[in-house]
Amino acid sequence: MTERAGDITVGQATGRATVLAWGFWDWAGAAFNAVILTFVFSVYLTDKVGEDLPGGISPSAWLGWALGAAGLVVAVTAPVAGQWFDATARRKLALGLLTSLTVLVMAAMFFVHADYHYLWLGLALLGVGSATFELSHVPYFAMLRQVSTPANVGRVSGFGWAMGYFGGIILLLISYAGFIVGKGDYRGLLGVPTEDGLNIRLVAVLAAVWFAGFAVPLFLFVPEVPRTTADPGAAVRGRSFLRSYGVLFRDIRELWRVDRRTVAFLLASAVFRDGLAGVFTFGAILAVRVYGIADSDVLLFGIAANVVAALGALVGGRFDDRTGPKAVIVASLAGMIVCGAFLLVLSGPLMFWIFGLALTVFVGPAQASARSFLARVSPPGREGQMFGLYATTGRAVSFLAPTLFGFFVWAFDAERAGIVGLLLVLIVGLMLLLPVRGDDVRGR
Repeated sequence: MTERAGDITVGQATGRATVLAWGFWDWAGAAFNAVILTFVFSVYLTDKVGEDLPGGISPSAWLGWALGAAGLVVAVTAPVAGQWFDATARRKLALGLLTSLTVLVMAAMFFVHADYHYLWLGLALLGVGSATFELSHVPYFAMLRQVSTPANVGRVSGFGWAMGYFGGIILLLISYAGFIVGKGDYRGLLGVPTEDGLNIRLVAVLAAVWFAGFAVPLFLFVPEVPRTTADPGAAVRGRSFLRSYGVLFRDIRELWRVDRRTVAFLLASAVFRDGLAGVFTFGAILAVRVYGIADSDVLLFGIAANVVAALGALVGGRFDDRTGPKAVIVASLAGMIVCGAFLLVLSGPLMFWIFGLALTVFVGPAQASARSFLARVSPPGREGQMFGLYATTGRAVSFLAPTLFGFFVWAFDAERAGIVGLLLVLIVGLMLLLPVRGDDVRGR
Protein backbone atom coordinates (compact mmCIF):
# COMPACT_ATOMS: atom_id res chain seq x y z
CA MET A 1 0.00 0.00 0.00
CA THR A 2 1.38 3.42 -1.00
CA GLU A 3 2.03 5.70 1.96
CA ARG A 4 1.12 9.38 1.69
CA ALA A 5 1.33 12.49 3.86
CA GLY A 6 -1.06 12.63 6.81
CA ASP A 7 -2.90 15.64 5.34
CA ILE A 8 -4.53 13.29 2.82
CA THR A 9 -6.90 12.08 5.56
CA VAL A 10 -8.41 15.54 6.21
CA GLY A 11 -11.80 15.86 4.51
CA GLN A 12 -11.19 12.58 2.71
CA ALA A 13 -14.83 11.48 2.85
CA THR A 14 -16.96 14.61 3.00
CA GLY A 15 -20.51 14.84 1.69
CA ARG A 16 -23.97 14.75 3.26
CA ALA A 17 -24.47 11.02 2.75
CA THR A 18 -21.11 10.22 4.32
CA VAL A 19 -21.70 12.53 7.29
CA LEU A 20 -25.15 11.01 7.82
CA ALA A 21 -23.69 7.49 7.69
CA TRP A 22 -21.00 8.48 10.21
CA GLY A 23 -23.58 10.10 12.51
CA PHE A 24 -25.75 6.99 12.45
CA TRP A 25 -23.05 5.16 14.41
CA ASP A 26 -23.62 7.63 17.27
CA TRP A 27 -27.36 6.95 16.92
CA ALA A 28 -26.67 3.21 17.02
CA GLY A 29 -24.24 3.35 19.95
CA ALA A 30 -26.86 5.00 22.13
CA ALA A 31 -28.29 1.49 22.49
CA PHE A 32 -25.40 0.52 24.75
CA ASN A 33 -25.01 3.83 26.52
CA ALA A 34 -28.65 4.57 27.33
CA VAL A 35 -30.30 1.14 27.53
CA ILE A 36 -27.54 -1.20 28.72
CA LEU A 37 -25.23 0.97 30.80
CA THR A 38 -27.47 3.68 32.24
CA PHE A 39 -31.20 3.09 32.46
CA VAL A 40 -32.23 -0.55 31.94
CA PHE A 41 -29.81 -3.49 32.07
CA SER A 42 -27.49 -2.18 34.80
CA VAL A 43 -30.55 -1.46 36.98
CA TYR A 44 -31.90 -4.97 36.29
CA LEU A 45 -28.51 -6.43 37.20
CA THR A 46 -28.27 -4.74 40.60
CA ASP A 47 -31.96 -4.88 41.45
CA LYS A 48 -33.40 -8.18 40.19
CA VAL A 49 -30.41 -10.40 39.39
CA GLY A 50 -28.43 -9.53 42.52
CA GLU A 51 -31.44 -9.16 44.82
CA ASP A 52 -30.68 -12.22 47.00
CA LEU A 53 -26.90 -12.11 46.68
CA PRO A 54 -25.38 -13.57 49.89
CA GLY A 55 -22.49 -11.89 51.68
CA GLY A 56 -21.88 -8.36 52.80
CA ILE A 57 -21.02 -6.82 49.43
CA SER A 58 -23.90 -5.24 47.50
CA PRO A 59 -24.51 -5.86 43.77
CA SER A 60 -23.99 -2.12 43.19
CA ALA A 61 -20.48 -2.37 44.63
CA TRP A 62 -19.68 -5.33 42.38
CA LEU A 63 -21.03 -3.35 39.43
CA GLY A 64 -18.80 -0.41 40.29
CA TRP A 65 -15.74 -2.65 40.47
CA ALA A 66 -16.58 -4.35 37.16
CA LEU A 67 -16.91 -1.01 35.40
CA GLY A 68 -13.78 0.23 37.13
CA ALA A 69 -11.82 -2.74 35.78
CA ALA A 70 -13.19 -2.04 32.31
CA GLY A 71 -12.10 1.59 32.65
CA LEU A 72 -8.59 0.49 33.61
CA VAL A 73 -8.36 -1.66 30.49
CA VAL A 74 -9.44 1.32 28.37
CA ALA A 75 -6.98 3.67 30.06
CA VAL A 76 -4.04 1.32 29.48
CA THR A 77 -4.81 0.24 25.91
CA ALA A 78 -6.56 3.20 24.23
CA PRO A 79 -3.47 5.26 23.20
CA VAL A 80 -1.51 2.35 21.71
CA ALA A 81 -4.67 1.01 20.07
CA GLY A 82 -5.27 4.39 18.44
CA GLN A 83 -1.64 4.52 17.36
CA TRP A 84 -2.02 1.12 15.68
CA PHE A 85 -5.30 2.06 13.97
CA ASP A 86 -3.58 5.11 12.44
CA ALA A 87 -0.32 3.47 11.42
CA THR A 88 -1.89 0.40 9.82
CA ALA A 89 -4.75 2.33 8.15
CA ARG A 90 -7.34 0.09 9.81
CA ARG A 91 -9.63 2.51 11.63
CA LYS A 92 -12.79 1.20 10.01
CA LEU A 93 -11.74 -2.41 10.45
CA ALA A 94 -11.00 -1.80 14.13
CA LEU A 95 -14.32 -0.02 14.60
CA GLY A 96 -16.10 -2.91 12.91
CA LEU A 97 -14.48 -5.48 15.18
CA LEU A 98 -15.12 -3.50 18.36
CA THR A 99 -18.71 -2.78 17.33
CA SER A 100 -19.30 -6.47 16.56
CA LEU A 101 -17.87 -7.55 19.90
CA THR A 102 -20.07 -5.05 21.74
CA VAL A 103 -23.18 -6.23 19.87
CA LEU A 104 -22.40 -9.90 20.63
CA VAL A 105 -21.94 -9.09 24.31
CA MET A 106 -25.25 -7.22 24.37
CA ALA A 107 -27.06 -10.13 22.73
CA ALA A 108 -25.49 -12.56 25.24
CA MET A 109 -27.12 -10.56 28.06
CA PHE A 110 -30.33 -12.42 27.18
CA PHE A 111 -28.87 -15.36 29.11
CA VAL A 112 -28.54 -13.38 32.36
CA HIS A 113 -31.53 -14.69 34.28
CA ALA A 114 -33.07 -13.06 37.35
CA ASP A 115 -31.05 -15.16 39.78
CA TYR A 116 -27.98 -14.11 41.75
CA HIS A 117 -26.03 -17.06 40.32
CA TYR A 118 -26.09 -15.17 37.00
CA LEU A 119 -24.78 -11.93 38.50
CA TRP A 120 -21.19 -12.83 37.64
CA LEU A 121 -22.08 -13.52 34.02
CA GLY A 122 -23.93 -10.20 33.85
CA LEU A 123 -21.03 -8.30 35.42
CA ALA A 124 -18.53 -9.92 33.07
CA LEU A 125 -20.63 -9.10 30.01
CA LEU A 126 -21.23 -5.53 31.14
CA GLY A 127 -17.54 -5.03 31.91
CA VAL A 128 -16.36 -6.43 28.57
CA GLY A 129 -19.04 -4.51 26.69
CA SER A 130 -18.14 -1.28 28.46
CA ALA A 131 -14.48 -1.71 27.51
CA THR A 132 -15.10 -2.59 23.85
CA PHE A 133 -17.70 0.16 23.47
CA GLU A 134 -15.45 2.84 24.92
CA LEU A 135 -12.47 1.66 22.88
CA SER A 136 -14.62 1.83 19.75
CA HIS A 137 -14.87 5.59 20.23
CA VAL A 138 -11.15 5.95 19.49
CA PRO A 139 -11.37 5.04 15.77
CA TYR A 140 -14.86 6.56 15.52
CA PHE A 141 -13.79 9.96 16.87
CA ALA A 142 -10.68 9.82 14.68
CA MET A 143 -12.95 9.51 11.62
CA LEU A 144 -14.42 12.94 12.38
CA ARG A 145 -11.63 14.57 10.44
CA GLN A 146 -12.23 12.28 7.46
CA VAL A 147 -15.92 13.22 7.16
CA SER A 148 -15.50 16.95 7.75
CA THR A 149 -13.43 19.90 6.61
CA PRO A 150 -11.86 22.64 8.75
CA ALA A 151 -14.86 24.81 7.83
CA ASN A 152 -17.56 22.44 9.15
CA VAL A 153 -15.96 20.11 11.69
CA GLY A 154 -17.92 21.78 14.52
CA ARG A 155 -21.27 21.25 12.82
CA VAL A 156 -20.43 17.65 11.95
CA SER A 157 -19.32 16.88 15.51
CA GLY A 158 -22.45 18.53 16.93
CA PHE A 159 -24.63 16.60 14.48
CA GLY A 160 -23.09 13.29 15.55
CA TRP A 161 -23.52 14.06 19.23
CA ALA A 162 -27.15 15.08 18.66
CA MET A 163 -27.78 11.84 16.76
CA GLY A 164 -26.58 9.94 19.82
CA TYR A 165 -28.94 11.81 22.11
CA PHE A 166 -31.95 11.35 19.81
CA GLY A 167 -31.18 7.68 19.17
CA GLY A 168 -31.05 7.00 22.90
CA ILE A 169 -34.35 8.79 23.49
CA ILE A 170 -36.22 6.89 20.79
CA LEU A 171 -34.87 3.48 21.80
CA LEU A 172 -35.69 4.16 25.47
CA LEU A 173 -39.25 5.10 24.55
CA ILE A 174 -39.63 1.96 22.41
CA SER A 175 -38.21 -0.21 25.18
CA TYR A 176 -40.32 1.42 27.88
CA ALA A 177 -43.58 1.31 25.91
CA GLY A 178 -43.08 -2.13 24.43
CA PHE A 179 -41.49 -4.08 27.28
CA ILE A 180 -41.49 -2.22 30.62
CA VAL A 181 -44.51 0.01 31.25
CA GLY A 182 -47.29 -1.27 33.51
CA LYS A 183 -47.64 -3.51 36.54
CA GLY A 184 -48.12 -7.20 37.09
CA ASP A 185 -46.70 -10.30 35.41
CA TYR A 186 -46.96 -8.94 31.86
CA ARG A 187 -45.45 -5.62 30.83
CA GLY A 188 -45.52 -3.21 27.95
CA LEU A 189 -47.81 -2.93 24.98
CA LEU A 190 -46.45 -6.29 23.80
CA GLY A 191 -47.50 -8.01 27.02
CA VAL A 192 -44.09 -9.58 27.64
CA PRO A 193 -43.83 -11.85 30.74
CA THR A 194 -41.67 -10.52 33.56
CA GLU A 195 -40.89 -13.99 34.91
CA ASP A 196 -37.16 -14.60 35.10
CA GLY A 197 -36.55 -11.06 33.82
CA LEU A 198 -37.65 -12.02 30.30
CA ASN A 199 -38.88 -8.54 29.37
CA ILE A 200 -35.55 -6.90 30.29
CA ARG A 201 -33.53 -9.67 28.65
CA LEU A 202 -35.47 -9.06 25.44
CA VAL A 203 -34.74 -5.34 25.71
CA ALA A 204 -31.02 -6.24 25.69
CA VAL A 205 -31.55 -8.22 22.47
CA LEU A 206 -33.49 -5.31 20.96
CA ALA A 207 -30.63 -2.97 21.86
CA ALA A 208 -28.12 -5.33 20.20
CA VAL A 209 -30.20 -5.45 17.00
CA TRP A 210 -30.58 -1.65 17.07
CA PHE A 211 -26.81 -1.15 17.43
CA ALA A 212 -25.95 -3.64 14.70
CA GLY A 213 -28.54 -2.36 12.23
CA PHE A 214 -27.92 1.36 12.49
CA ALA A 215 -24.12 0.97 12.56
CA VAL A 216 -24.13 -0.57 9.07
CA PRO A 217 -24.27 2.70 7.03
CA LEU A 218 -20.89 3.83 8.34
CA PHE A 219 -19.21 0.68 7.08
CA LEU A 220 -20.89 1.01 3.68
CA PHE A 221 -20.31 4.69 2.98
CA VAL A 222 -17.26 5.86 4.96
CA PRO A 223 -14.04 4.64 3.29
CA GLU A 224 -11.06 3.28 5.16
CA VAL A 225 -8.38 5.85 5.98
CA PRO A 226 -5.37 5.66 3.62
CA ARG A 227 -1.99 4.65 4.98
CA THR A 228 0.19 7.68 5.74
CA THR A 229 3.71 8.54 6.84
CA ALA A 230 2.41 10.56 9.81
CA ASP A 231 4.04 8.31 12.45
CA PRO A 232 7.06 6.52 10.94
CA GLY A 233 7.84 3.12 12.47
CA ALA A 234 4.65 2.90 14.51
CA ALA A 235 3.12 0.14 12.41
CA VAL A 236 6.25 -2.02 12.61
CA ARG A 237 6.89 -1.53 16.30
CA GLY A 238 3.19 -1.83 17.01
CA ARG A 239 3.43 -5.56 16.31
CA SER A 240 4.77 -5.86 19.85
CA PHE A 241 2.29 -4.60 22.43
CA LEU A 242 4.98 -3.56 24.92
CA ARG A 243 7.13 -1.87 22.29
CA SER A 244 4.09 0.15 21.24
CA TYR A 245 4.45 2.07 24.48
CA GLY A 246 7.96 3.07 23.47
CA VAL A 247 6.51 4.65 20.33
CA LEU A 248 3.75 6.25 22.41
CA PHE A 249 6.15 7.83 24.91
CA ARG A 250 8.33 9.04 22.05
CA ASP A 251 5.32 10.71 20.45
CA ILE A 252 4.20 12.28 23.74
CA ARG A 253 7.68 13.76 24.28
CA GLU A 254 7.60 15.11 20.74
CA LEU A 255 4.11 16.55 21.29
CA TRP A 256 5.30 18.25 24.50
CA ARG A 257 8.19 19.86 22.63
CA VAL A 258 6.30 21.10 19.58
CA ASP A 259 2.66 21.54 20.70
CA ARG A 260 2.11 21.94 24.43
CA ARG A 261 -1.29 23.45 23.64
CA THR A 262 -2.64 19.97 22.79
CA VAL A 263 -1.23 18.50 26.01
CA ALA A 264 -2.82 21.32 28.03
CA PHE A 265 -6.15 20.78 26.28
CA LEU A 266 -6.08 17.04 27.00
CA LEU A 267 -5.64 17.82 30.70
CA ALA A 268 -8.33 20.54 30.81
CA SER A 269 -10.83 18.47 28.83
CA ALA A 270 -10.28 15.45 31.05
CA VAL A 271 -11.32 17.53 34.07
CA PHE A 272 -14.34 19.31 32.63
CA ARG A 273 -15.57 16.14 30.87
CA ASP A 274 -15.61 14.43 34.26
CA GLY A 275 -17.78 17.28 35.51
CA LEU A 276 -20.15 16.81 32.56
CA ALA A 277 -20.39 13.09 33.32
CA GLY A 278 -21.09 13.89 36.97
CA VAL A 279 -24.07 16.05 36.00
CA PHE A 280 -25.79 13.09 34.34
CA THR A 281 -24.62 10.56 36.92
CA PHE A 282 -26.03 12.41 39.92
CA GLY A 283 -28.77 14.45 38.26
CA ALA A 284 -31.52 11.86 38.80
CA ILE A 285 -30.50 11.33 42.43
CA LEU A 286 -30.65 15.07 43.14
CA ALA A 287 -33.95 15.42 41.28
CA VAL A 288 -35.71 12.91 43.54
CA ARG A 289 -33.99 13.40 46.87
CA VAL A 290 -33.45 17.18 46.89
CA TYR A 291 -35.99 18.79 44.56
CA GLY A 292 -38.95 16.48 45.08
CA ILE A 293 -39.31 15.19 41.51
CA ALA A 294 -41.57 12.11 41.52
CA ASP A 295 -39.88 8.81 40.66
CA SER A 296 -42.27 8.40 37.73
CA ASP A 297 -41.20 11.79 36.33
CA VAL A 298 -37.46 11.13 36.37
CA LEU A 299 -37.58 9.33 33.02
CA LEU A 300 -39.57 12.22 31.55
CA PHE A 301 -36.97 14.69 32.79
CA GLY A 302 -34.21 12.47 31.38
CA ILE A 303 -35.88 12.48 27.96
CA ALA A 304 -36.37 16.26 28.06
CA ALA A 305 -32.75 16.75 29.16
CA ASN A 306 -31.46 14.66 26.26
CA VAL A 307 -33.61 16.58 23.79
CA VAL A 308 -32.33 20.00 24.89
CA ALA A 309 -28.74 18.69 25.05
CA ALA A 310 -29.09 17.45 21.46
CA LEU A 311 -30.50 20.78 20.29
CA GLY A 312 -27.70 22.55 22.13
CA ALA A 313 -25.12 20.40 20.34
CA LEU A 314 -26.61 21.27 16.94
CA VAL A 315 -26.64 25.01 17.65
CA GLY A 316 -23.25 24.93 19.34
CA GLY A 317 -21.74 23.24 16.29
CA ARG A 318 -22.57 26.26 14.13
CA PHE A 319 -20.94 28.65 16.61
CA ASP A 320 -17.98 26.25 16.81
CA ASP A 321 -17.24 26.78 13.12
CA ARG A 322 -17.64 30.56 13.38
CA THR A 323 -15.91 31.39 16.66
CA GLY A 324 -13.82 28.29 17.29
CA PRO A 325 -14.49 25.38 19.68
CA LYS A 326 -12.79 26.97 22.68
CA ALA A 327 -15.29 29.85 22.79
CA VAL A 328 -18.19 27.37 22.71
CA ILE A 329 -16.68 25.25 25.50
CA VAL A 330 -15.93 28.29 27.69
CA ALA A 331 -19.44 29.68 27.22
CA SER A 332 -20.98 26.27 27.90
CA LEU A 333 -19.00 25.66 31.08
CA ALA A 334 -19.79 29.19 32.32
CA GLY A 335 -23.49 28.65 31.60
CA MET A 336 -23.47 25.33 33.49
CA ILE A 337 -21.73 26.92 36.48
CA VAL A 338 -24.30 29.75 36.63
CA CYS A 339 -27.25 27.34 36.38
CA GLY A 340 -25.67 25.06 38.99
CA ALA A 341 -25.25 28.03 41.36
CA PHE A 342 -28.96 28.81 41.04
CA LEU A 343 -29.85 25.18 41.73
CA LEU A 344 -27.69 25.29 44.84
CA VAL A 345 -29.94 27.90 46.46
CA LEU A 346 -33.35 27.19 44.89
CA SER A 347 -35.81 24.43 45.78
CA GLY A 348 -38.85 22.67 44.40
CA PRO A 349 -39.66 20.63 41.26
CA LEU A 350 -40.42 23.68 39.09
CA MET A 351 -37.04 25.30 39.76
CA PHE A 352 -35.30 22.00 39.00
CA TRP A 353 -37.13 21.67 35.70
CA ILE A 354 -36.23 25.24 34.71
CA PHE A 355 -32.59 25.41 35.75
CA GLY A 356 -31.89 21.68 35.33
CA LEU A 357 -32.95 21.83 31.68
CA ALA A 358 -31.13 25.15 31.22
CA LEU A 359 -27.98 23.48 32.52
CA THR A 360 -28.28 20.50 30.17
CA VAL A 361 -28.60 22.85 27.17
CA PHE A 362 -24.86 23.50 27.61
CA VAL A 363 -23.78 19.86 28.02
CA GLY A 364 -24.14 18.90 24.35
CA PRO A 365 -22.12 21.85 22.95
CA ALA A 366 -19.32 21.28 25.48
CA GLN A 367 -19.02 17.61 24.56
CA ALA A 368 -19.23 18.14 20.81
CA SER A 369 -16.79 21.08 20.75
CA ALA A 370 -14.28 19.24 22.92
CA ARG A 371 -14.25 16.53 20.25
CA SER A 372 -13.91 19.04 17.42
CA PHE A 373 -11.11 20.96 19.22
CA LEU A 374 -8.94 17.85 19.45
CA ALA A 375 -9.78 16.83 15.88
CA ARG A 376 -8.63 20.25 14.67
CA VAL A 377 -5.31 20.29 16.55
CA SER A 378 -4.33 16.62 16.13
CA PRO A 379 -1.40 16.02 13.76
CA PRO A 380 -2.98 14.83 10.47
CA GLY A 381 -2.89 11.05 10.27
CA ARG A 382 -2.47 10.61 14.03
CA GLU A 383 -6.00 11.39 15.18
CA GLY A 384 -6.48 7.86 16.50
CA GLN A 385 -3.54 8.17 18.85
CA MET A 386 -4.74 11.58 20.07
CA PHE A 387 -8.24 10.31 20.77
CA GLY A 388 -6.69 7.33 22.51
CA LEU A 389 -4.94 9.80 24.83
CA TYR A 390 -8.26 11.64 25.11
CA ALA A 391 -9.85 8.45 26.48
CA THR A 392 -6.92 7.72 28.80
CA THR A 393 -6.73 11.19 30.34
CA GLY A 394 -10.48 11.14 30.85
CA ARG A 395 -10.22 7.85 32.71
CA ALA A 396 -7.28 9.10 34.76
CA VAL A 397 -9.37 11.83 36.44
CA SER A 398 -12.77 10.10 36.40
CA PHE A 399 -12.68 9.86 40.19
CA LEU A 400 -12.92 13.64 40.69
CA ALA A 401 -16.66 14.32 40.32
CA PRO A 402 -17.88 11.24 42.25
CA THR A 403 -15.34 11.79 45.04
CA LEU A 404 -16.05 15.50 45.49
CA PHE A 405 -19.81 14.93 45.27
CA GLY A 406 -19.59 12.33 48.03
CA PHE A 407 -17.24 14.47 50.14
CA PHE A 408 -19.52 17.52 50.20
CA VAL A 409 -22.59 15.38 50.90
CA TRP A 410 -20.71 13.83 53.85
CA ALA A 411 -19.13 17.08 55.09
CA PHE A 412 -22.42 19.05 55.18
CA ASP A 413 -24.70 16.06 55.79
CA ALA A 414 -26.88 17.27 52.93
CA GLU A 415 -27.24 15.83 49.43
CA ARG A 416 -27.76 19.33 48.02
CA ALA A 417 -24.17 20.11 49.00
CA GLY A 418 -22.97 17.57 46.45
CA ILE A 419 -23.70 20.20 43.79
CA VAL A 420 -20.73 22.16 45.15
CA GLY A 421 -18.44 19.25 44.32
CA LEU A 422 -19.71 19.10 40.72
CA LEU A 423 -19.36 22.87 40.33
CA LEU A 424 -15.78 22.75 41.59
CA VAL A 425 -14.83 20.19 38.93
CA LEU A 426 -16.40 22.37 36.21
CA ILE A 427 -14.67 25.50 37.56
CA VAL A 428 -11.26 23.81 37.68
CA GLY A 429 -11.77 22.49 34.15
CA LEU A 430 -12.68 25.99 32.96
CA MET A 431 -9.64 27.54 34.69
CA LEU A 432 -7.36 24.97 33.05
CA LEU A 433 -8.92 25.64 29.65
CA LEU A 434 -8.71 29.45 29.69
CA PRO A 435 -4.91 29.66 29.13
CA VAL A 436 -5.10 27.18 26.23
CA ARG A 437 -4.72 29.07 22.98
CA GLY A 438 -7.79 28.65 20.79
CA ASP A 439 -8.02 31.77 18.65
CA ASP A 440 -6.56 29.93 15.65
CA VAL A 441 -8.67 26.78 16.08
CA ARG A 442 -11.74 27.53 13.96
CA GLY A 443 -13.25 26.84 10.57
CA ARG A 444 -11.51 28.48 7.66
